[in-house]
Amino acid sequence: MKEKGCMKGKDCIATFDIGTTALKGVVVSASGDSIMEKSVAVETVFDGDYKEQRTLDWYSAFCEISNHFFSEGLRPDEVMGIAMSGQMQDLIPVAGDPAAGGILPVGNAILYSDGRAGLQAEKISGIIGIENIEKSTGNHFDGSMPFAKLLWLAENRPDIYTASHKVLISSKDYVAARLTGNYATDVTSASTAGLMDIREKRWNLSWMEKMGLDPLKLPSICYAEEKIGTVTEKASAESGFATGTPVYAGTGDAGATTLASGIASDGEFNINLGTSGWIACVSGDTLEKPGVFNLAAMQKGLYINVVPFLNAGNVHKWVSGILAPDTGADGKYEYIDGLLNQSEAGSNGVLFLPYLTGERFPVMDTAVKGGFAGIVPETTKQDLARSVLEGVAFSIRQGLEAIGRRPVRISLIGGGARVRTWCQILADVLGHSINVYEGAEYLPAAAVAGAVLAGQGRISGYAAYIESLLNAGGSVCYTPAPENTERYDRCYTSYLKLYPAFKSIYHSKFLF
Repeated sequence: MKEKGCMKGKDCIATFDIGTTALKGVVVSASGDSIMEKSVAVETVFDGDYKEQRTLDWYSAFCEISNHFFSEGLRPDEVMGIAMSGQMQDLIPVAGDPAAGGILPVGNAILYSDGRAGLQAEKISGIIGIENIEKSTGNHFDGSMPFAKLLWLAENRPDIYTASHKVLISSKDYVAARLTGNYATDVTSASTAGLMDIREKRWNLSWMEKMGLDPLKLPSICYAEEKIGTVTEKASAESGFATGTPVYAGTGDAGATTLASGIASDGEFNINLGTSGWIACVSGDTLEKPGVFNLAAMQKGLYINVVPFLNAGNVHKWVSGILAPDTGADGKYEYIDGLLNQSEAGSNGVLFLPYLTGERFPVMDTAVKGGFAGIVPETTKQDLARSVLEGVAFSIRQGLEAIGRRPVRISLIGGGARVRTWCQILADVLGHSINVYEGAEYLPAAAVAGAVLAGQGRISGYAAYIESLLNAGGSVCYTPAPENTERYDRCYTSYLKLYPAFKSIYHSKFLF
């Protein structure tokens, strides 16, 4: 960090990622270097199987981070633009006039991992036609989709539905609305709504009308590099950014991480290990395969073919919390790293189903829970810690097999990339080398900063910009150990039997 401001002139970009467990801010230079960063935790509100977050928490954390940056020497006149990424597939009801007094949340955000609207999804599918929905959106349709959740809201919380002026899709859409007074989302996030024509990049407004829903409640759809507005005087007073600072549409988290991984050709895959996770590739069209979700990419004309998982980094956080002494977050992770360094491939026969919050792949199942199998008196903490990460790796292998393309290159990004043993586990489980880029946790921020640079004509496209970032940072390659891969092949066969067994338990009416 520079002592008085980050660069000469207006050469800084403020980026934010609004995830499920934390809101992270990164100030990057025009060349993509990380200059300042700060993270603030956010809480999830659980009510049975319902999963929600308070939108005011997002904006409060955003302002805490931005004001921290300015207190540390960043000058408002140095910020050439703001761009954000965030969790997608949420339903965020809001009301009010942002320009006049700020938007007012009229209810919590219903998160992507909340599948409460199953009955509404069936109703929509019956009226619109499931084939029409899948053909237009490029995706399956279920109760986790915002379209279904909006119908649930209208039927079960009519007061909130009526009071909602707009409904937003991504967490970053809410913060952007607070900053600019404009309601917009991006093509990647809109792909998760169950309502956008993925090729034409427009809402299917007639579907809303057929379901008795108000089409005017939907935000506009933009590409990541489109400016959606500028910081208002009210937002300036709250956040510290200068009035008039441009705010760009940005992208859903999958768009930022996929672009940041540098994958651009057939056979190139990226694994993301954030709180949730996914394995993804990029192609020129949607991929119609069970379990594969299709998103419009940040780059025009490209699509992200992704298998998403609800459980990834949250599983690592959970096992760190229950096995490590109460020494603070950093101490817990260091303790788990120590256990992992003492562990053996295969965890001495212990298997773990990582469905702590239910799962959406290989099936959408909000009732199933996670659990261990194969525990004996000789089982150690090392076995338990390692089996948890192996369970996530096996889940990712299922995703790779669902996509059905032979990998040529696999990269890994996200907070989980900092756990070296986990990187090696993934290489061994997949039987393929894994490239982990240095500073991987900041690459998505640099990628979304590219939206500002593209929007202001500083770069002609994303590809060369991202390639320069990856080449500058370097990477570490994890190569599979043949003896471990062979062992994991046997473990994987057993792992595939876990979900059917656990399903029979948690779907039993005699369980409780």
